[in-house]
Amino acid sequence: QVRLLESGGGLVQDGGSLRLTCTASGRTFSNWAMAWFRQASGKEREFVAANRWVGRSSTYADSVKGRFTISRVNANNTVYLQMNSLKPEDTAVYYCAGDPAVTASTMTTAIMYRTWGQGTQVTVSS
Repeated sequence: QVRLLESGGGLVQDGGSLRLTCTASGRTFSNWAMAWFRQASGKEREFVAANRWVGRSSTYADSVKGRFTISRVNANNTVYLQMNSLKPEDTAVYYCAGDPAVTASTMTTAIMYRTWGQGTQVTVSS
């Protein structure tokens, strides 16, 4: 059973940067699709970014395109989310998710991911 653990959240000022880390334990996740979702207080969980090792494809929500970058180091079972030019509207709990069955057409769909981390809070102050 794979477990995901996020870290790297915190408080940052408008325009600042943070790097979130998601570390998988339990088994290798090299063939898994890995994604980041976020949920702001009182709102639905929304897709942020995803990466499939198969096909080497990544995709981003329009709201973060050009500011956030997802990357992974399979040898370390780790996925990163580099977040630059942060805005107050990026404030949310950020979740790491993964699944071996996610395809290119389902990368942005939360219900397709069966393994989730506990989340890490990101707060951007204005």
